[in-house]
Amino acid sequence: MADTQTPAIAVPVRHVFAIYWRTWFAQIRSIVEYPADLWVMASAGAVWNILQFAFLAVLFANVPDVAGWGYHEMLLLSGLLSVAGGCNALFWDGAWSTGAMVIKGDIDYRITRPAPVIIQVGSSHIGMQSIGEVVFGVAMMVYGWIGAGIGFAAIPIGVLAIACAAVIQSALVTALCAVNFWIKGQASIFAFLMIELQGNAMKMPLGIFPIAVRLVAMFIVPVAFINFVPVAVVTGHMSAWWLAGIPAAVVGSVLLAAGVYRLGLRAYDSAGH
Repeated sequence: MADTQTPAIAVPVRHVFAIYWRTWFAQIRSIVEYPADLWVMASAGAVWNILQFAFLAVLFANVPDVAGWGYHEMLLLSGLLSVAGGCNALFWDGAWSTGAMVIKGDIDYRITRPAPVIIQVGSSHIGMQSIGEVVFGVAMMVYGWIGAGIGFAAIPIGVLAIACAAVIQSALVTALCAVNFWIKGQASIFAFLMIELQGNAMKMPLGIFPIAVRLVAMFIVPVAFINFVPVAVVTGHMSAWWLAGIPAAVVGSVLLAAGVYRLGLRAYDSAGH
């Protein structure tokens, strides 16, 4: 199976992006055929964000700050994390199907096509519930940005942070889902564990957690660079030089995802083996 990957790896980058967008728009067209389902899913995606917004409102009605972080700064943390997760579901949700495709042998079909398997898998599904997640996440960020008194000069940093957060999130999810090439299960356990880590730790200031959690989130599974580091920089909790770590985390996460997926494809022996 490994030798069949050579033609796909050599496909020009422009052609790869063209394949991705054709696949993505084809799914969009099929989804909008059922507008009721679309709106239900899009609305459902905002529910968790609304609950998080309410939780923070109740929390800060009783305490002035959390480890020196105020209400609007915490909104920025939650909002950016929601936008990153929503973008992952909206543009790269197919990565979660890796385990099921390995079990069913669906990878066979994608190996024979003249496009990288990782692109075909990543674009194979769209999580439309993420529309509400992204929209409400951006709203939380805007409200938190204004409330925290952050100036217009920092907007380019905010835009860069959103783009980098989406890429890092998608790359880490892809790398952890690719573990299913070896463990042969439909559920992406390691990716779910990462999402659990984010849900429990990355919506709060990282300083309140033990050093082991901070080291893991910063340097082993760099989820801190998705939301904590950029928000800490623009709000003055961290030095500006930490911004250099964000593109480094992007490059490292993308290379990790591509490398693990390629190794997984080499180990892939189709269904029934």
